[in-house]
Amino acid sequence: MKPIYNLAVMALLLAITSCNKATQKITNSKDYNAYLNTKENEMLQLAQNDYTFWEKKLEKEPNQFPYLVKAATSQSLIFKETGNIEDLIEAGHKLEEVNKRTNYSKSGYLRALARNNISQHQFREALKHLKKAELIGESLKATQKMLFDVYFELGNYAEVETYLDKIENYKDFDFLIRLSKWKDHQGDLDAAITYLEKAAQMAEATKNKWTMEWVYTNLADFYGHNGQVEDSYNYYLKSLKINPNDAYAKKGIAWIVYSYEHNPKEALRILDAISKTNASPSYYLLKAEIAKYMGDVKAKNDNLNAYFTAVNNKAYGNMYNKYNAILYSEDLNQIQSALSIANTEIKNRPTPQSYDLLAWAYYNHGDAKEALKIMEDHVVNKTYEPHTLYHLAEVYKANGNEKEAEKLKEELQKSTFELGPIVTEKINNI
Repeated sequence: MKPIYNLAVMALLLAITSCNKATQKITNSKDYNAYLNTKENEMLQLAQNDYTFWEKKLEKEPNQFPYLVKAATSQSLIFKETGNIEDLIEAGHKLEEVNKRTNYSKSGYLRALARNNISQHQFREALKHLKKAELIGESLKATQKMLFDVYFELGNYAEVETYLDKIENYKDFDFLIRLSKWKDHQGDLDAAITYLEKAAQMAEATKNKWTMEWVYTNLADFYGHNGQVEDSYNYYLKSLKINPNDAYAKKGIAWIVYSYEHNPKEALRILDAISKTNASPSYYLLKAEIAKYMGDVKAKNDNLNAYFTAVNNKAYGNMYNKYNAILYSEDLNQIQSALSIANTEIKNRPTPQSYDLLAWAYYNHGDAKEALKIMEDHVVNKTYEPHTLYHLAEVYKANGNEKEAEKLKEELQKSTFELGPIVTEKINNI
């Protein structure tokens, strides 16, 4: 990767040799092997059966638009289980049709459409629908919770706080998970974990499997960010006990095996198993990173090619802009493409992370001064996301600000598990 090739080669060699470093092993393939070879997917089958049921109802009564909502809900669940983007898109078409038929006058239907918009990273569209739902006023708290979500994605943090105040209720699961997200954004990971743990207790009390699965995987993520890797592993396993086909939990275990235990071959075995049943392009990206770590240039390029083949499907829209911008900046040296995507992201969602994509493109193009200006105007003290802070450290160093770069280096060394071995070696060279 750019910009300094000899350091990159050295970092790669160090990363490869680090495979042999003694690391506390916390995973055991016996814990998760059964989940890698599941022959049945109960949740997928239920969703498919439900979809078939409502489609047949629609054939008999095509004017019953509530059936469209039911069918769309089933398709959204199918997308979750399979990663098949066409199901998500078709669900969106159904929800658009329902809202047209009801003249965009039902808050519940507007929220359903906004939820689909969010999944497709169409955040401004989601906001438009939610503001209509807010004016209607039906089930207002549910609308306000989603407005928190959308404003967060749009980087409008003043509105985020406004809506967090409106939904405040420490006995409410939905409030606690959003408060947890907000605390994480503010850099208070301990508080974020505490609130999410309370939410998990509520989910367990209701015995709602969907909610428990969701909160367990999110807790696993937060534990990993906090260096509690064994806790992270155990919660991914808890999620898999509920849903043996939870691809996200399996990917989380693969990351632990790769980033913490430095066992890339086993990580790839897990990812290969996931890819047999889930079509998400994101798995190719992780496979490419692991191949790079192993020094396997061909495998890395093959996986990147497979990734780009997948995301060239127009149905993905802007869903993979972040990853595309970084790849164009770092691996493919297509700076104009990186700049174009970054500016699109800023237009769609002007968050610190979106401005980071723009700064990173300029940095990789050799314009460290412009990168620093963007960082100082839109990123510094506005996010605690480790990958963004790593980029900032590199930009500081390139501009001769060794003191600030060193400060960030010390902080980033607490996030090595989250960042992975390749970036960790780059941090060590700052």
